[in-house]
Amino acid sequence: MCGRYAASRRPEDLAGIFEIEKWEPEETLEPDYNVAPTKEVHAVLDRPLKDADDPRPVRQLRTLKWGLVPSWSKTPEGGARMINARAETVHEKPSYRRAFSSRRCILPADGYYEWVTGKEERDLEVEGKKKRPRKQPYFVTPADGSVFAMAGLYEFWRDRTLPDDHPRAWWVTCSVITTEAETSPLAVAPAAGPHSLAEIHPRMPLMLTPDRWDAWLDPSRTDPEDLRGLLAPPPPGLMRAYPVTTAVSNVRNNGPELLKELAAPEEGTLF
Repeated sequence: MCGRYAASRRPEDLAGIFEIEKWEPEETLEPDYNVAPTKEVHAVLDRPLKDADDPRPVRQLRTLKWGLVPSWSKTPEGGARMINARAETVHEKPSYRRAFSSRRCILPADGYYEWVTGKEERDLEVEGKKKRPRKQPYFVTPADGSVFAMAGLYEFWRDRTLPDDHPRAWWVTCSVITTEAETSPLAVAPAAGPHSLAEIHPRMPLMLTPDRWDAWLDPSRTDPEDLRGLLAPPPPGLMRAYPVTTAVSNVRNNGPELLKELAAPEEGTLF
């Protein structure tokens, strides 16, 4: 799954990476090293500009809320639970299938966090001596330092309790698509710890390599069967993972120190 990630690249850097044509300075976000559900996030999407005469899609950097609210939902309350959409079923689930066919985006990240229960902690839990084992967070990121481009969906939701001209009348929300985690060895694995993404968690965000960006963002591609071909996992061996401070477990903590690699898992969280 993807329940927390880091996104520190500034809009001007993202504009160069993704060949973005339009972004609004007032919509840009500060670097966030602990992105959590319901937060506002940057998204790359291809869409005609609002009130423009030219109907062609324009590549834009937009600010969306993480946690998708379907257009038909009566309230936005379920958005916090809809942060992930499974690649295997996204084309058929009522909450995601319309967005999958016409509203796809890329959510740029440095990488994502995932928590592993240490072996000693698991043993205590099995023996009934500990009910809430302490978990060691790992940061998963491209080994070459490139952007982690997560496949995403976005949706519009109208709050009918507000007038048309209210700034909060429309919500634009998003979800990260996930797939089965790789079982092949990591490009760089920690000395003491997991050696594949699957040993960390059975799911992972679907990373799009640059050769798929244009096709994924193209709103003219609407056939679900055609689009499902874009959901194939990236080539294996592109990622590295390393232990980071358990401070990341508290969403109130935020800063580049959360990405610092630990020499070994913290005491009590040995893999």
